[in-house]
Amino acid sequence: MLRILGRANSFNVRKVLWTCDELAIAFEREDWGRGYRPTSDPAFLRINPVGLIPAVIDDGEVLLESNTIVRYLATKYGPEDFYPRAPLARARVERWMDWANYETSISLRGAFLGGMLNEPPWNHPWFVEQGRWQITKEIGQLDAHLAAVGPYVAGERFTAADIAIGLVVNRWFCLNFQRPSFPAVAAYYDVLSRRAPYLAHVRNGLP
Repeated sequence: MLRILGRANSFNVRKVLWTCDELAIAFEREDWGRGYRPTSDPAFLRINPVGLIPAVIDDGEVLLESNTIVRYLATKYGPEDFYPRAPLARARVERWMDWANYETSISLRGAFLGGMLNEPPWNHPWFVEQGRWQITKEIGQLDAHLAAVGPYVAGERFTAADIAIGLVVNRWFCLNFQRPSFPAVAAYYDVLSRRAPYLAHVRNGLP
């Protein structure tokens, strides 16, 4: 059975949990990370020397980095519609996965880690304001894209791209500053919320 190492309230662990439920993959999860067994524990570092969650073990092989894990699970267990094999169709999915992992992770450090959690060094006023400005710009870009291609990020069908973007959108609606209205993003949030795994692992009261 698939082993998932990481606390269930972790942003990146939730991607993996959501993917597993969407694809009906049986798993067992172990609590590691903030508030649980530390990832500096030698037992964890033997699995992931970088000391980050999630880590996944499947058939004795260790998988690291949340988007890589989602891609692996999608390739091994998912249908064609969820993670297309055709190069161009796959690139259209992966583009948004990478955008979420790089662009929005930087802005959310200011808007969320600094602005909401008050975590140093991200809580410097300039960095918080910059993060809020940047994430607003990025969600605006997503809004324009969804308005053109929706209801999902890659078009008519739910794909692995929605796993990465769905976590970002949930966090956007939890941010504690005056956010502009983006109708296509709001409609997308409602569409995702019709999926039971999304409610279980993402829109479950956690930012």
